[in-house]
Amino acid sequence: MSLNGKYATGILLTFVLLAAAMLYSFPVIYSVTGVKAFTAVNFFYTRIALWIVLLFIILYNFFIEKDSFLLWKEKKYPVLFYIKAVVTLYLICVFGGAFLNFIVQVFIHENLSRKIVQIASLFRNNFPLIISICFTAGVVEELLMRGYIQPRIEKIYHNQYLGIFVSAMLFGILHSTYGTIGQVIIPFFIGTVFAVFYKKYSNIKILIICHFMYDFVSMMIMNFIDIKHLSAL
Repeated sequence: MSLNGKYATGILLTFVLLAAAMLYSFPVIYSVTGVKAFTAVNFFYTRIALWIVLLFIILYNFFIEKDSFLLWKEKKYPVLFYIKAVVTLYLICVFGGAFLNFIVQVFIHENLSRKIVQIASLFRNNFPLIISICFTAGVVEELLMRGYIQPRIEKIYHNQYLGIFVSAMLFGILHSTYGTIGQVIIPFFIGTVFAVFYKKYSNIKILIICHFMYDFVSMMIMNFIDIKHLSAL
């Protein structure tokens, strides 16, 4: 198999394994633990499943591709650049996401995802769980979606725009497990913003920090408001 063929297989494996982890980890955990309930402990186990996917892809890269996991060499920047980049990306994602959410509400009148309401009830004042969720999302999703998938798509098709679009599209599709259109459109937008940044600046650490911060602030807001009341609006 050619190197591009190995890349294509790795991309497919990444998407399939992530989708399987998001769709089927709960049924598997229920059968293993015998606790068929949406609990904080069971939800924590689903995050472990995502780390297992990352480990599997790292092993695939090491033994099959035999190439650098991050095809684009990490660029170093001054500390001030990190701060400015994280703040700028965060504000773009927050205001862009809020605008898209407003558009979705105007045209679709979509309620808040039932799954998000369930999750919010689990991490109510459970700060270790909140941090573990945000840390897992930041590290696993950025390493796989931007660090692994995006450069390989660009290398296979020799098209930087396709790398940006496909990685963002897959990112949005994976979030469809939350069951709302908004939870596809907004992640697609954020994925596009992150992919453009990664192409231009080639620094995955900034994206991991920003992703963590975006999720952490969002979850802390949900932690201190009556999200069930919001879901009924």
